Amino acid sequence: MTSPGLRERKKARTRAAIREHALRLFEEQGYAATTVDQIAEAADVSPSTFFRYFPTKEDVVLADDYDPLLLQALREQPADVHPVEAVKRAIRQVFSAVSAEDWAVERRRQGILQSVTDLRARALHQYTSTMGQLAGAVAERAGLPADDFSARVLAGAVMGVCLAALPGGAMSFDEREFVNLDRALDLLQAGLPLEP
Repeated sequence: MTSPGLRERKKARTRAAIREHALRLFEEQGYAATTVDQIAEAADVSPSTFFRYFPTKEDVVLADDYDPLLLQALREQPADVHPVEAVKRAIRQVFSAVSAEDWAVERRRQGILQSVTDLRARALHQYTSTMGQLAGAVAERAGLPADDFSARVLAGAVMGVCLAALPGGAMSFDEREFVNLDRALDLLQAGLPLEP
């Protein structure tokens, strides 16, 4: 894997700066009271630059930078590994590489997401898209068509189990949540037997 070039690094820094200033403004003055113009000004970019990185103000909070990494890590798991085990390994692989600074940003993002009703509603809608992407990765690993029924069902079960294992359906990125995710995915892999 090659390192990102100068242009990609500059784009990543600009995106991170926009998100950082947006999160700060949302925390200081509230999500609804914060405008795209205020975010752009704080980040020292034009509103049109803001929209190149985030299609809407909502997307500053809703865009999950970890989903593509998780899907890639899942695809890289050995084909003979059970799909649920592969999901567990992908989760650990991606999140074990996250820096303390990025954890802090993600906790802030999740806090805002959970505190704004409209954002929570849209996030639930996004789970459908994420589930479809997960199903595609599961099918790809198994050599099945992208729209395979069993892959879709497995992806739906994984998403449901993850939502049930996390308080409020979102991560605050506490180590206990990873323990709960592992436990929930183990239950799924075992056929969901009831535990005493």
